[in-house]
Amino acid sequence: MHHPMRLRALITALVLATSGMAGASSPTELEAVYAETLRPFTGSRASGVDASTMQGKVLCGYQGWFNAEGDGARRGYHHWTKNGGALTPGNAKIDLWPDLSELGPDERFPTNLRHADGRTAEVFSSFNRATVLRHFEWMQKYGIDGGFVQRFIGPLHDVHNLRHNNVVLDHCREAANRSGRVYAVMYDLSGLGANRIDEVTADWQQLRTRMRVTADPAYLRHRGRPVVVVWGVGFGKDRAYTVAECNHLVRQLKADGCTVMLGVPTGWRTLDRDSVADPALHAVVQLADVVSPWTVGRYTSPAEASQHCRDVWEPDIAWCRERGLDYLPVAFPGFSWGNMKGQAFNRVPRERGKFLWSQFMAAKQAGCQMAYVAMFDEVDEATAIFKCTNDPPVSSGDQFLTYEGLPSDFYLRLTGDGGRLLRGETERQAIELNAEPPP
Repeated sequence: MHHPMRLRALITALVLATSGMAGASSPTELEAVYAETLRPFTGSRASGVDASTMQGKVLCGYQGWFNAEGDGARRGYHHWTKNGGALTPGNAKIDLWPDLSELGPDERFPTNLRHADGRTAEVFSSFNRATVLRHFEWMQKYGIDGGFVQRFIGPLHDVHNLRHNNVVLDHCREAANRSGRVYAVMYDLSGLGANRIDEVTADWQQLRTRMRVTADPAYLRHRGRPVVVVWGVGFGKDRAYTVAECNHLVRQLKADGCTVMLGVPTGWRTLDRDSVADPALHAVVQLADVVSPWTVGRYTSPAEASQHCRDVWEPDIAWCRERGLDYLPVAFPGFSWGNMKGQAFNRVPRERGKFLWSQFMAAKQAGCQMAYVAMFDEVDEATAIFKCTNDPPVSSGDQFLTYEGLPSDFYLRLTGDGGRLLRGETERQAIELNAEPPP
C-alpha cells in the first residue's frame, strides 16, 4: 500500500536526515541519482526457481560492493584495499582471491600485485553488468536458488555510494530474471546512526515505487508477500540505533504489506552472547515473519557446528514454531580476517568442504528446509563460495587463502548439493556428519 503524502514525507525525511552529515550529498543530488538509476524492469523472466516461497531454498548473501578504478563508479578499488588507493603490496583487504579465468577483458581490472609467474593480478567490479550476470549464471548452473542483495543504509547519503548500490541492485534484478533465480533486498543497519531508522523505509519506498522491485517475477515472496530483510537487529555492540527503533521499522514494513525477515544475533533468544540483554528484542522478533540468527565465527569446526545445532538451533526452532515464525539458519564455509584486521588468519578452516557440509547436515537434522549461506562473493572475510583461485598473488605484507587445491567451483557445487539435501532430493542426507562432502 503506497500513500502519496506518506511517501513524500518519507523521502523528505531521508534527504533532510542526510543533508547535514559530513560528506553527505545534497537532497537535490540524491534525488537526481534515484531518478536516474531506478526504473521498472522491462525484460522477461526465464523459467526456474519458484519465487513464491523461501521454503526449500538455499539463498546466498550477495555483497556486490566491489569496485575498481575505471569502472565508472568513482569509488576506486573499493573493498579490495584496506587503506584506499591502489591495490599494492601490503594494502590488500581480502583474504581470498577471485578466479577471473572466465571473465571477459572488459570485466578485469589490473592491480599492482603479481602472481608467482609474473602475471598481473586482476580483480572485478560489481558495478559491471556482465560480471553480475555471470555470478547469477553460476547460481543457475550449480542449483543455487538466488541471493539476498545487501544494501547498507548508512552510506546511501553519498551520491557515489547510492548510484553504485542502485546499479548493482538493477544488475541483480536483471540477472535473477535472466537466470531464473530469485532475489530480495537485505537492508544492513551496520553503521547506522541514532534516529535514522526512517531512512530504511524511505529508501524502500523508492525501490517499490520507482523501481517496482516487488512487481518483478523474480523478486522473492514468502507467506504471500514480498520479502524485505532487516539485518542487524538486537546486536549488543557497535549499534547506535535502538531496539525500539527496530520495532518501529518492522511495524512500518509490515504495514506496507511486506514479509519481514530479521537478521539477529546468535544469542537473540537467550539475550546473551552477542545480543542485547533487553527483553524488548523478543517483541520485535515476534512482529516479524522469519528469524535468521547470524552464526559466522560462532563455531569453528564440524563438531562445534553439530553441537551448536543441538544447543542453539533446535531450541530456537522450537521457540519460533510456538509463535508461528519461520527459521532460516546461516551456514558459512570458513572465515579469515588476516589482511583486513591483521588477525585471525584462517580462523575457521574450511577443511576441504567438511565444515560447510557439516552445517547443511546439522540443518537437515534440525528439520530445516531452507538455509542462508554467507556469502556468495565475500572475499574480505574469506566466506565466499563463488569461484576463487588456488594461485593468488605473491605479495609482501599480504597473505591469501586458497581452496586447498579443490576446483574453483567446488563450493558452488557443494552449496547446490546442500539445497538438494534440505529438500530431500539426494541420498546424501544419510551421510554421517563427519563424512566427506560430495565429490
